Amino acid sequence: MPNVTFFLLAQRNDATAESTQEAFACEVATHYYRQKQRVLILCASQKQAERMDELLWQLPVDAFVPHNLPGEGPESGTPVEINWQKPDRLNRQVCINLQQDMPAFAAQIRTLIDFVPADDNGKQQARERYKHYRAAGFSLDTRPAENLNETPNG
Repeated sequence: MPNVTFFLLAQRNDATAESTQEAFACEVATHYYRQKQRVLILCASQKQAERMDELLWQLPVDAFVPHNLPGEGPESGTPVEINWQKPDRLNRQVCINLQQDMPAFAAQIRTLIDFVPADDNGKQQARERYKHYRAAGFSLDTRPAENLNETPNG
């Protein structure tokens, strides 16, 4: 049964809710990559996936996280895959969800990471995803983004 962790994101004055979420998604991907986990960053659109690709070249500033978009990289894929749709092969332990809905293939992933943005609209969408995860019988946890290193599986 998948474990879902919702991270509560604080709004930074110098960033949009989306950029805050994307930067934190890079931190989460790096966290799991360092634990030798295969990660899928599931984006809302191809445009967001391309932004995440560029962002992972910059963050973290102290390391390189091997990543690719669909159709790029080695045949077996890189440790971190960035996609906006279900991959052809779902060989990932961790899914970082940046979409507005619960992924249709969520039950096939061991660890799901989701976010609760600081803005009201983002919070409402997160509440809906939370309800869907709960109805599916997933194990749920909510924690502040500052507690990344205290994740149940990580």
